[in-house]
Amino acid sequence: MSRVHLVTLGCPKNEVDSEKLLGRLAAEGYETTDDAEGADLVVVNTCAFIEEARQESIDTVLGLADVKADGSRLVVTGCMAERYRDELAQALPEVDVVAGFGEAFTEARAGDVGVPVSIGSKPAVPAFDLLNLPRPRSTRPWAYVKVAEGCDRACGFCAIPSFRGPQRSRSIDSIVEEVEALQVREVVLVAQDLAAFGRDQGVGERSIVPLVEAVSARVDRTRLLYLYPSDLTDALIDAICATGVPYFDLSLQHVSAPLVRRMRRWGNGEKFLARIADIRARQPDAAFRSNFIVGYPGETEEDHDQLLAFVEEAQLDWCGFFAYSAEDGTHAADLDGQVPRSLAAERLAELGELQDEITGRKRDLLVGSKVTVLVDTVGSGRSHREAPEIDGIISVPETLPVGTVHDLTVTGAAGPDLEAS
Repeated sequence: MSRVHLVTLGCPKNEVDSEKLLGRLAAEGYETTDDAEGADLVVVNTCAFIEEARQESIDTVLGLADVKADGSRLVVTGCMAERYRDELAQALPEVDVVAGFGEAFTEARAGDVGVPVSIGSKPAVPAFDLLNLPRPRSTRPWAYVKVAEGCDRACGFCAIPSFRGPQRSRSIDSIVEEVEALQVREVVLVAQDLAAFGRDQGVGERSIVPLVEAVSARVDRTRLLYLYPSDLTDALIDAICATGVPYFDLSLQHVSAPLVRRMRRWGNGEKFLARIADIRARQPDAAFRSNFIVGYPGETEEDHDQLLAFVEEAQLDWCGFFAYSAEDGTHAADLDGQVPRSLAAERLAELGELQDEITGRKRDLLVGSKVTVLVDTVGSGRSHREAPEIDGIISVPETLPVGTVHDLTVTGAAGPDLEAS
């Protein structure tokens, strides 16, 4: 049996793609291995969102090229392959195949080891539909489920629509079928623009609500990631709270109104605070996460001070801060007012320090409280406040079986993490 070693970089959406690719390869006779040196096929599912992610992808590819066995094939797929196909093919002679979404894995030809895809122009129709590809049962008690591909927005800093294309939503029936096949306790719904699910199918602004209801009827926990703030309607808030996982991951990016407009996005700090306060009034136990871009072209000290003040007032549970990265072909790449990297780094550090203090205080306040924990691995679990892989964890007794849910008492806190028994 041929063996495949796959490395996934980037966001949860890439992780879903990788699982589906492995499922297809398994059907073609491949066995998954953690040993890159012993694999017949080595695959890197790359990320191209910002410069740091691209560099990590390249470093990973080169590292695997050094250790893979003679005769094995090295395949680069994912966002970098889609966006920089020709450049990668020329710059990385160590790579056997550079293939975009849905092209990299077809039936192996007799006598070939790996995937018989030549480097060239993208075919009009992918070899298979990656978005709707069947997926094997999850090996964890939770799973990401990607409900749409692409994005119809034109945010000034983001190149994703240029290589992922316009939004293409799945049917609710296909998503429910995947959820049932995964056999998990928690489903995390993801997409580039999750709250816009179904809009491309002409089914109205509330189509995400019946999807949330359909999924939550089949699993204990339904969690949503990446919600555009203007699409956070009352109906969607109520649907999220009704799942028993009042966790709101809001894609805010900044709070200064002039800067937000420069980003070609909606909102400002005042509107965001009002919406957060409204949710907390309905669900005092709600948890919040957001991400912000620091050093976007034109960001002034006043803009930065507004963001600091917002972070202090909002008291979000979790925040990610990222230095602006100029992306070819985006609106922001040619804007004036480019912020020096050193200044952006200073602002980034200041925000990160503030949020670490806020997160630590909020976690300390949970000591002595009751939490309902899903055990993810031996000795580790999560409540509704923690999304998998990106937030803190809760250490639990190792006697609790993986995949079970327990009501526990928080006995300690250490930074972002908790202890409970």
